[in-house]
Amino acid sequence: MKKISVLVAVVLLSVAGCSNFLSSSTVYRQAIYTDTGVHEPDDFPVLRATGYALISEQRGPSASQRTLQAMRASKLDAYRELTEQVYGVYIRGGSAQQRSVERTEHLSAEVEGIIQGARVLRQYPLADSYVTELELDTKVLYDLYQLRGAL
Repeated sequence: MKKISVLVAVVLLSVAGCSNFLSSSTVYRQAIYTDTGVHEPDDFPVLRATGYALISEQRGPSASQRTLQAMRASKLDAYRELTEQVYGVYIRGGSAQQRSVERTEHLSAEVEGIIQGARVLRQYPLADSYVTELELDTKVLYDLYQLRGAL
């Protein structure tokens, strides 16, 4: 009986010794973060965009509703213009020919992006149009990315 208890003790010590050996030889990996190349620029340009919308072309039962819709449409037009400045415009075009004579031609433009930090400078009516002027200070944009830890 003593032989069995001694044998069990030796086996337990061996297993405990192996687990200590394995845990002490664990390989630790160190994360090394490298610079992504995004540095704070020397100057931050201020981008401006102007959007327009015709009041008379808006749908609505009253002049005040058409004016409100034109205000919104001119703001969206200004945001579209600002998005073009930040992200660029995707242009797609093509043409069809039949017997070496051009029959149809088409051209389309797309813009897509997220604009954050822009502010409305002015909104005002101008004849039958409504005008919205936007401004995007790229320093504000840089600071927003800094806050999120994206840079």
